[in-house]
Amino acid sequence: MRIGLAGTMSVGKTTLVKALAELPEFKDYYITTERSKYLRDLGIPLNTDSSVRGQFVFMAERAQELMHDNLLTDRTIWDVCAFTMSAKSIKWKGKQLLIEAATTLMPYYDVVFYVSPEGVSIEDNGVRTTDAIYRDKIDFAIRELLNEYKPNKLVEIKGNTEERITEMMKHII
Repeated sequence: MRIGLAGTMSVGKTTLVKALAELPEFKDYYITTERSKYLRDLGIPLNTDSSVRGQFVFMAERAQELMHDNLLTDRTIWDVCAFTMSAKSIKWKGKQLLIEAATTLMPYYDVVFYVSPEGVSIEDNGVRTTDAIYRDKIDFAIRELLNEYKPNKLVEIKGNTEERITEMMKHII
């Protein structure tokens, strides 16, 4: 099963994937988490703006992940599209082309869990932005994209890590 977590920054996606990775149900899964520091060090713009080249790198990472039959990842194609749509420096045609290409990968996810930012404070990890307005902008874009390009199965999760895991396991097993 290919499982992706979609959501804006600082909602606990990475924390959740790391907690799930400890469960025996995911022992045979290819598990990926945030690589922001690594990508930043490669010179890829992060946070409130990006480049078309940077977004294609992010999409290529998601495509590589989808090569695995059992996948658990804290990023999805919808996230890439939301950041692309929100990037000021990417021209409209570049945004359209990237999203058109991205939609061909979306059906490969068996289930996407949208992780709500409701009740979650922004945490400063030294890499991502702590701009609450931008966080809300990305969240809105992700929800719009999930609505327009519906995953095979979409489940919204809220609460603390334990509550989220309980809800996820209901839909995975």
